[in-house]
Amino acid sequence: MNETIAIAKSEVYLCDSNGGKKYHYTKNCCGLSNCKHEIIKISLKKAQTLGKTLCGWE
Repeated sequence: MNETIAIAKSEVYLCDSNGGKKYHYTKNCCGLSNCKHEIIKISLKKAQTLGKTLCGWE
């Protein structure tokens, strides 16, 4: 079970826009509700490399 949680948190969602600064653990996070671009799924490590930080709603 802990392995499943670790895998789930190794992939995150973000709004594929130039102004997006946050990543989200769930695609349905209310922080993504204003996204006018595509919501993409990437690795947590890649999101952090891009300078993204965790959404304040999560």
